Amino acid sequence: MATTESVSGRPRQTFTMEITFKSKSLRKRCTDGKTGIKKWGQRRTQLVGRRLDDLEAAPTLATMRDLPGKCHELKGDRVGELAMSLDGPFRLVFEPTEEPAPEMKGGGLDWERVTAIRILGVENYHD
Repeated sequence: MATTESVSGRPRQTFTMEITFKSKSLRKRCTDGKTGIKKWGQRRTQLVGRRLDDLEAAPTLATMRDLPGKCHELKGDRVGELAMSLDGPFRLVFEPTEEPAPEMKGGGLDWERVTAIRILGVENYHD
Protein backbone atom coordinates (compact mmCIF):
# COMPACT_ATOMS: atom_id res chain seq x y z
CA MET A 1 0.00 0.00 0.00
CA ALA A 2 1.28 3.47 -0.87
CA THR A 3 0.12 6.98 -0.05
CA THR A 4 -0.38 9.41 -2.92
CA GLU A 5 -1.94 12.81 -3.29
CA SER A 6 -5.43 12.93 -4.73
CA VAL A 7 -6.67 15.53 -7.21
CA SER A 8 -8.02 17.53 -4.27
CA GLY A 9 -4.59 17.53 -2.62
CA ARG A 10 -5.58 15.20 0.22
CA PRO A 11 -3.51 12.05 0.82
CA ARG A 12 -5.07 8.77 -0.25
CA GLN A 13 -3.98 5.19 0.05
CA THR A 14 -3.51 3.13 -3.08
CA PHE A 15 -2.84 -0.56 -3.30
CA THR A 16 0.03 -1.81 -5.41
CA MET A 17 1.33 -5.25 -6.30
CA GLU A 18 3.96 -6.60 -3.94
CA ILE A 19 6.92 -7.89 -5.99
CA THR A 20 9.71 -10.15 -4.75
CA PHE A 21 12.44 -11.92 -6.70
CA LYS A 22 13.69 -15.51 -6.81
CA SER A 23 17.23 -14.32 -6.04
CA LYS A 24 19.25 -11.21 -5.24
CA SER A 25 21.08 -11.49 -8.56
CA LEU A 26 17.80 -11.60 -10.50
CA ARG A 27 16.55 -8.57 -8.56
CA LYS A 28 19.72 -6.68 -9.48
CA ARG A 29 19.45 -7.60 -13.18
CA CYS A 30 15.79 -6.52 -13.23
CA THR A 31 16.17 -3.26 -11.31
CA ASP A 32 19.69 -2.01 -12.09
CA GLY A 33 19.91 -0.73 -15.66
CA LYS A 34 23.64 -1.32 -16.12
CA THR A 35 23.48 -4.87 -14.83
CA GLY A 36 20.41 -5.63 -16.95
CA ILE A 37 21.97 -4.21 -20.11
CA LYS A 38 25.12 -6.26 -19.57
CA LYS A 39 23.02 -9.45 -19.30
CA TRP A 40 20.17 -8.82 -21.77
CA GLY A 41 20.92 -5.73 -23.83
CA GLN A 42 19.21 -2.36 -23.76
CA ARG A 43 15.87 -3.22 -25.41
CA ARG A 44 15.05 -6.23 -23.20
CA THR A 45 16.18 -4.39 -20.07
CA GLN A 46 13.84 -1.49 -20.93
CA LEU A 47 10.95 -3.90 -21.46
CA VAL A 48 11.63 -5.69 -18.17
CA GLY A 49 11.51 -2.29 -16.45
CA ARG A 50 8.22 -1.38 -18.12
CA ARG A 51 6.61 -4.69 -17.22
CA LEU A 52 7.76 -4.37 -13.59
CA ASP A 53 6.45 -0.80 -13.44
CA ASP A 54 3.08 -1.98 -14.77
CA LEU A 55 2.97 -4.89 -12.32
CA GLU A 56 3.92 -2.70 -9.37
CA ALA A 57 1.23 -0.13 -10.22
CA ALA A 58 -1.49 -2.78 -10.56
CA PRO A 59 -3.73 -3.31 -7.53
CA THR A 60 -4.32 -6.92 -8.67
CA LEU A 61 -3.09 -9.16 -11.44
CA ALA A 62 -6.42 -8.69 -13.26
CA THR A 63 -5.29 -5.17 -14.24
CA MET A 64 -2.55 -6.72 -16.37
CA ARG A 65 -5.06 -8.25 -18.80
CA ASP A 66 -5.62 -4.81 -20.36
CA LEU A 67 -1.98 -3.67 -20.54
CA PRO A 68 0.82 -4.40 -23.04
CA GLY A 69 2.77 -7.56 -22.43
CA LYS A 70 0.11 -10.22 -23.03
CA CYS A 71 0.11 -11.51 -19.45
CA HIS A 72 -0.88 -15.17 -19.53
CA GLU A 73 -0.89 -18.35 -17.47
CA LEU A 74 1.53 -21.09 -18.43
CA LYS A 75 0.53 -24.71 -18.97
CA GLY A 76 1.95 -28.20 -18.71
CA ASP A 77 4.84 -28.55 -16.27
CA ARG A 78 4.69 -24.78 -15.65
CA VAL A 79 1.13 -24.62 -14.27
CA GLY A 80 1.02 -22.00 -11.52
CA GLU A 81 3.41 -19.68 -13.35
CA LEU A 82 2.57 -16.69 -15.53
CA ALA A 83 4.50 -14.80 -18.17
CA MET A 84 4.58 -11.47 -19.96
CA SER A 85 6.06 -10.89 -23.42
CA LEU A 86 9.32 -9.00 -23.78
CA ASP A 87 11.22 -9.08 -27.08
CA GLY A 88 11.17 -11.99 -29.50
CA PRO A 89 10.57 -15.26 -27.64
CA PHE A 90 11.69 -13.88 -24.26
CA ARG A 91 9.26 -13.62 -21.36
CA LEU A 92 9.21 -12.25 -17.82
CA VAL A 93 8.13 -15.28 -15.77
CA PHE A 94 6.54 -15.02 -12.33
CA GLU A 95 4.20 -16.74 -9.87
CA PRO A 96 1.70 -15.62 -7.23
CA THR A 97 3.27 -15.69 -3.77
CA GLU A 98 0.05 -16.38 -1.91
CA GLU A 99 0.01 -19.93 -0.53
CA PRO A 100 -2.12 -21.45 -1.81
CA ALA A 101 -2.66 -19.30 -4.87
CA PRO A 102 -6.20 -17.85 -4.92
CA GLU A 103 -8.56 -19.91 -7.04
CA MET A 104 -11.97 -19.24 -8.56
CA LYS A 105 -14.90 -21.40 -7.47
CA GLY A 106 -14.79 -23.44 -10.67
CA GLY A 107 -11.00 -23.77 -10.58
CA GLY A 108 -8.25 -21.73 -12.16
CA LEU A 109 -6.30 -18.77 -10.83
CA ASP A 110 -8.39 -15.88 -9.50
CA TRP A 111 -6.52 -12.93 -11.03
CA GLU A 112 -8.66 -10.46 -9.03
CA ARG A 113 -7.20 -11.76 -5.75
CA VAL A 114 -3.51 -11.94 -6.72
CA THR A 115 -1.79 -8.99 -5.03
CA ALA A 116 1.75 -10.34 -4.59
CA ILE A 117 4.10 -12.06 -7.03
CA ARG A 118 7.62 -13.52 -7.19
CA ILE A 119 9.69 -12.90 -10.31
CA LEU A 120 11.25 -16.21 -11.40
CA GLY A 121 13.28 -15.12 -14.40
CA VAL A 122 13.63 -13.69 -17.88
CA GLU A 123 13.77 -16.56 -20.31
CA ASN A 124 12.89 -18.15 -23.60
CA TYR A 125 10.90 -21.19 -22.49
CA HIS A 126 9.92 -22.02 -26.08
CA ASP A 127 13.18 -23.86 -26.77
